[in-house]
Amino acid sequence: MTERMTKTVLPLKEQLIKKQPLVHCITNPISINDCANGLLAVGARPIMAEHPAEVAGITASAKALMINLGNITDVRMSSMLIAGTQAHQNEIPCLIDLVGVTCSELRMNYAIRFVNNCHPCVIKGNFSEILAFCGRSSHAAGIDAGEEDQLCENNLEDRIRLFHDLAVRTDAVILITGRTDMIVSREGVLLCDNGTPVLSRLTGTGCMLGALTAAFLTVGTPAEASAYAVCLMGIAGEQAAALSHGMGSFHTELINRLDLLTDHEVCSLAKLIFLPQ
Repeated sequence: MTERMTKTVLPLKEQLIKKQPLVHCITNPISINDCANGLLAVGARPIMAEHPAEVAGITASAKALMINLGNITDVRMSSMLIAGTQAHQNEIPCLIDLVGVTCSELRMNYAIRFVNNCHPCVIKGNFSEILAFCGRSSHAAGIDAGEEDQLCENNLEDRIRLFHDLAVRTDAVILITGRTDMIVSREGVLLCDNGTPVLSRLTGTGCMLGALTAAFLTVGTPAEASAYAVCLMGIAGEQAAALSHGMGSFHTELINRLDLLTDHEVCSLAKLIFLPQ
């Protein structure tokens, strides 16, 4: 895998709108509607199939696959491995979102199996989830990252080494979400400071980010797709918070901003720091 890690986010939304790729998402029922509407807002076409008998064929017809471990079930676990295997065989880009691996041995063991067998090109999670996936202790509260696990000046060098080792070992881009988002590849690290605390008060926004990243995998490298998606989601959240009057209108405005933001706005408003490896 080769990625270009750049100091600025590359414009991808207009390409996505022209391509209108089919993105297969196997995600949880808590966020499935928002993931679908988020994809539609940026120009992709969602399909949310999860029956084990049909996911192989649907994945084969899609341009990207997003796997989400939230609210896991036996049926979805079976379907995700089938779809992930199909994606790997057909060289269809795949993202796995490690939702809840900190609080469930079942999910952690499954995530390890999926990554080893299906080789996703992006591994996504919050800081607690990615720390746990690397074998470190974490301070998660349910599916939420612990405050002690957030990125800070004192742990930056250690996190870069740890997550870079994971990127090399899995041949994947590691997308870590928090107050500052990190995108780690073999080539380097991007830090993104876009966003608002209000995003964490709306359920499913992390799942939406995973779906958006999967969509942008159809028009960019894993590093480029991850960078564009985190900047887009962060900027959309900032603008939605400024325009809304409570969580209900924030929800609506978030979808509006995902729809209306242009490549020029995303690129000009992105707050990125590039750290070469």
